[in-house]
Amino acid sequence: MITIQDKARIHGEFHLRVFRRGMLIEEYEDHNLIVNGARAAMARLVANDGSGKPINRIAFGTNGAAPSPANTVITAPFTKAVAGFSYPATGQVQINWNLLIGEANGKAIMEFGLICTDGTLFARKNRTNAIAKDSDISLEGQWIITF
Repeated sequence: MITIQDKARIHGEFHLRVFRRGMLIEEYEDHNLIVNGARAAMARLVANDGSGKPINRIAFGTNGAAPSPANTVITAPFTKAVAGFSYPATGQVQINWNLLIGEANGKAIMEFGLICTDGTLFARKNRTNAIAKDSDISLEGQWIITF
């Protein structure tokens, strides 16, 4: 008997670019936490019980605490629709997002979250240094989820 094991786990890559007056001032890439809510959402999608489970929004919040699998919300969120999706490789979905100069001004952004249509938090990423969002700052990035 041959035993086959698949040790692949779902994981995410977070990509961020910060612009001031249209000029790139920071680039950041790191892994992110896929929270427990994501696992429940994916199980329901596979079983065709996925009402409300697709990701459709990104949230920008103020909590700098380290992510935990038990996270369910983003603190003091500014939430908006994601910009779109692409599929860079087999088993990957890329969620494109942005935050424009007229959005979330005055917020000290320390966390990011992917949100499903029913409000379930799918993934969370935090920063140790806040982005002081002002009218001359814009953000853009990608969130790549690999299955």
